[in-house]
Amino acid sequence: MRPNIKNIAVLTSGGDAPGMNACIRAVVRTGIYNGINMFGVLQGYQGLINNNINPMDARSVSNIIHLGGTILKTARCLEFKTEEGLDIAFANLKARDIDGLIVIGGDGTFTGAQRFAKKHGVKVIGIPGTIDNDLSGSDFTLGYDTAINTVIEAIDKIRDTADSHDRLFFIEVMGRDSGCIALRSAIASGAEAVLLPERETSVDELVAQLESGASTKKSSSIVIVSEGHKDGGAYDIAKKVKERFNHYDTKVTILGHLQRGGSPSSFDRILGSRLGFAAVNEILKGSTMQMVGLRGNEIHTTSIEDALTKHSFKLESDLLEMTKVLSI
Repeated sequence: MRPNIKNIAVLTSGGDAPGMNACIRAVVRTGIYNGINMFGVLQGYQGLINNNINPMDARSVSNIIHLGGTILKTARCLEFKTEEGLDIAFANLKARDIDGLIVIGGDGTFTGAQRFAKKHGVKVIGIPGTIDNDLSGSDFTLGYDTAINTVIEAIDKIRDTADSHDRLFFIEVMGRDSGCIALRSAIASGAEAVLLPERETSVDELVAQLESGASTKKSSSIVIVSEGHKDGGAYDIAKKVKERFNHYDTKVTILGHLQRGGSPSSFDRILGSRLGFAAVNEILKGSTMQMVGLRGNEIHTTSIEDALTKHSFKLESDLLEMTKVLSI
């Protein structure tokens, strides 16, 4: 017999990611299909504290699968980190007899969900929604695929200008602690070099690599810089390189929040739908403090504790080697 679950709420928290709306749609409709009353929390954990919790029906999520961002909005909430904030949020859920909570977000979102579940016993299931792809237990996080495609599209356009003017472009992409976006976009865009938080690449090595390319008559070069590189961002590294290598006219582009926006790819729409469907079914089975994720082509669960602590940033060894081999 399944637990006596009658009411489930869903929220999005932290940074938005393409595919969140597809996921919300799947959560709401899967719940309704199973006879559950569904609620949407506006503005993440802040909405739990502010009691901004609204009923949702199947039509509440019509025509959103193709939209970027999140219809439930998102916010960072310092108050939810306090004991008082957790108590207020729980009282608001209890007033509506909400039995389960599905949270879509990254490590900050999961940390809050973990504290909330431990203190008040709320059944919580996490869905990894972050473009950084930095949660253990899922090969791909929601929004990662779309973000890479956005980066590649931008780099392709920059490449046209670089080739036309014999320019060296340093392009900074998101990834404070994870180089997943930088590595895959470097391979897919044919970049000459990539600088990652997880890998030591000195300015000396980079200059040597660029000089090698210039000696074989490369007309331009693209260097992808993950924002979390130890030597600083793209502007800092470009300045250091320019002092020693001025073969090309040097330019810098920061892609920034451009990477979070836009219509989700088909992959992220399907992934969001699968994860949302699975999350509701896990709560209906009585699971709690678990994250649903994609491993291989199957949906699996990982404890939120492991998702947060057993980081694996999935920097494939063959891709790392390819960044050198294919850039000659």
